[in-house]
This record gives sequence, structure tokens and C-alpha cells, in this order.
Amino acid sequence: MSQPMFKDHQEWALQVASVAANEQDLAHLAAHGVRLGGLLILAKELTIEQANLTARKQEVSKRLAEVMKEGRTLSAFLKAGVKQHYGNRAEKLVEFGMQPFRSRARVVQLLGPDGKPLKSVLTENAPAS
Repeated sequence: MSQPMFKDHQEWALQVASVAANEQDLAHLAAHGVRLGGLLILAKELTIEQANLTARKQEVSKRLAEVMKEGRTLSAFLKAGVKQHYGNRAEKLVEFGMQPFRSRARVVQLLGPDGKPLKSVLTENAPAS
């Protein structure tokens, strides 16, 4: 709720009361004064509703943060359990949205009889030489 809104409320209330007090002189403005009075009541009701919604939004945001924190904790626990059960290299992990551990292919140098490299070959699980 901002301060200018309450200033408007106060100004409108004063105008409505003044037009009503001087109804004989301002007969041509009386209907507008009544309409402004109705808008003033509606504005006050909406201001109260807005404050209630703001408070409710803060409560919901706080609850959502709690739920997200608990969810992240449980998700991490489940991931650890699945990896422990299937192993961190199992392709089954993909089903759970996890990346299996895959070691990088090693480059093996093939050596000729003279001990000089012939060519490089990529292998999956080549022994280190």
C-alpha cells in the first residue's frame, strides 16, 4: 500500500463530504459526488484485499521455498541411492535423468620394432602404457 493511495482516499472523502454539505449550491455536481463516494468505498475495499493478497503471497512464497528445499534434499538422496544400487557407470542412470560416468577414450601409441610411434589409435578401455 503506497502513501499516495491514502492521500487520494482522504481527498475523495473530503470532496464527497463537502459536495454533500453544499448540495444546494452544487446540485449539478451531487450525482458525481455520490459516484465518487461509491468509488471511495470500492477503493478502500480493494486496498484491503490487495494487502491481504500481498500477505498471502508472502506466506505462499515462504512455503514454496520450504517445499523446494525439501525436494532438492530428497532428490539428492534418491540420486545417491540409485547410483549406489546400479553403480555410477550403469546406462540405467539415464532413465533417472543422470549421466553415467564414462571415462574418456585413451590414445594409444603403437610402436614399431624400432621403438618409434607408428600411428595413434583411439580405444575404449586400453591399458595405459
